[in-house]
This record gives sequence, structure tokens and C-alpha cells, in this order.
Amino acid sequence: MAGRADARYDVLVLGEVLVEIHTGTALREATDGTPARISYSGDALNAAAAAAAAGARTALLAVVGDDELGVPLLHRVAELGVDVTHVRRAPRPNGAYLLSADTEGDREFVYWRTRSAGATLAPRHIDAWRGLLTRCGALVTSGITGALSPSSRDAVVAAARLVHGAGGHVTYDPNFRSRLTGPAGARELLAEIAPLTGLLKTSCPADARALVDTADPRAAAARCRALGARTVVVTAGADRLLLDDGTGAAYLPVPANPEPVDATGAGDCLTGTTTARLVLGDSLADAVAYGAAAASLSVSGRGGTGRVPAFGETAALAAAHRRSGRTARARQEPEETA
Repeated sequence: MAGRADARYDVLVLGEVLVEIHTGTALREATDGTPARISYSGDALNAAAAAAAAGARTALLAVVGDDELGVPLLHRVAELGVDVTHVRRAPRPNGAYLLSADTEGDREFVYWRTRSAGATLAPRHIDAWRGLLTRCGALVTSGITGALSPSSRDAVVAAARLVHGAGGHVTYDPNFRSRLTGPAGARELLAEIAPLTGLLKTSCPADARALVDTADPRAAAARCRALGARTVVVTAGADRLLLDDGTGAAYLPVPANPEPVDATGAGDCLTGTTTARLVLGDSLADAVAYGAAAASLSVSGRGGTGRVPAFGETAALAAAHRRSGRTARARQEPEETA
């Protein structure tokens, strides 16, 4: 399928969409007859859904397979408010993965990606999307996309260069996956992309230890900025988020979710929401606060797109969390001055 090459979008997300097979049983305990649920995810779809929910006009740039799940997959993407008219199709199967629910983010995955449609992403697709990329407000892409194949890596770099060169914003999440690539390859791609980014979102210790040799969030942010990233957000567990914008690094409060179900896609939700709100004119601090609130809400759902909060809900949680922080500080002030 193809759409108008001169269309304008707030956010374009370049990457892979996966069929998600979700079970509530730990994978090592799965037996014959274990029930499972099919949905659709992948870091690109998770981020795109979050950006659309945050109010951005969003399109997915991806290659989707022509197997039996291709149509319901695209239907779900469109249902989430993401434009699929620029998605390309390939005579390959769609990639898939199996996971079990986990609230801490330390999950086990089994992937099926060999010869998948998503891995055929290549510079020729970027050439076809050139008009979109040079007119968009922002591009979101990731190290996962860059690790799918050599041609996918080249596509990520080409897209980021196009958007950066046209004055657009680039958001990059290294999203290191040892089953897809080694640290050396991921570091090379990070070094190439970082100078093109307006926002680099990474995790610590998972990404940071493999890519910048540290398990300390402040050091991770500083090393990513040294590579050329303008602003770095480091997630360090469910309740720690570090923002380094070049003027200083500080931990920001993250709203707690009292009823977590599954942390899959929470980081992607943060990335998509933050990028959308930056493009729509919010300050960096506000955009990141909205991203953190959306990510917190997202863990109430099962799977990567099981819970995509509407922006009204995200904004309300961010505001309530901000008020509670002010109240807590006000209560501490008399004790501090006594």
C-alpha cells in the first residue's frame, strides 16, 4: 500500500511490527495446552501508538509480511490511530515473539524473525519515503530496527540523516538485544546515530552496561552525550528516570502504578509520548513528565499495546503527580528550617 509522499506528519516511526503471543505462564513452565493470546506489538508499533495517543499525527514506516496475519496486524495498527498508508508489503512472514507477563520488566522472550518481512527494510524504502522524512516533525527509530539486518541498519542511518538534515527531530532508543546483535555492532550504530539525535532514550543497566560500559545512570547519560546526543533520558527501573539536557542531570519523579500487570512496551510508550509532545510544542521537562506518566499507565495492560492511555488521562496523572510532589516538598520545608 502507498500514500501521498508529500503528506506531513508530526511523528514518523521507522521499525518493525511483530505478532505478539502472550501467556500468563512463565515460559519455562509452559506445557502442552498452556493458553495464549495473540496481539500485535514491537517497539516501533508501541512507540507509534503512544505518539498518536499523545495527539501527534503519526505514521508507521515499516515492511509487513503478506502472510495470513498481515491484514489483522495492519487493522490493529490503524485502530491505534497510526497511519498505515505508507507501509510496504513483502512476500515474507511477519516476525513474532512469545512472552509471559511480568511487572518488573525482566522478561523472557522467544522470537521468530528469520527471513521476516521486517528484516527486508532497506535504503530503497527510505528513498521512497524521502518526501515524508524531510517534512516530518520527528523520527523515532531504534537499535532493534538497526539490528534486524545489514539493510535495516543502513535504512536507520539513512532515515536519521535525512530527518536531521531537514531540521527535524530524531529520537533514538538503542534497545540493545543480545540475541539480535553483539555489543560491538550496537556501539557502532549508537556512535553513528547519537550526533543526529535530539533525544536519546536508553536504559540502565541493560543498555548502558553493554553500550557505554557503566551501570550508573549519570555516567551513562554523560557518555551518550559525549557521543553527540543533545538530550538523554535514562530509565533505571520502574521508578527512576534521569534527564540530562546538557545543563545538568537530574532524576525526575515517576508516577507509581498501584496495579501493574505487564511492563512490556513501557519504555517505548515513554519514547513515543515524549517525542510527540516535544513536536507539539511542550517544554522538554513537560514532555518527559507526560512520557513518564503514560509509561506508568501503560503497565496496567497486557502486552506492548494492551494499554495505550489517552492523553487526557496521561496529562491528569502528570499534573496530579506534580501537585503531590509540591505538597511533599512543602511538608518537608518546616522540618528543614527548624
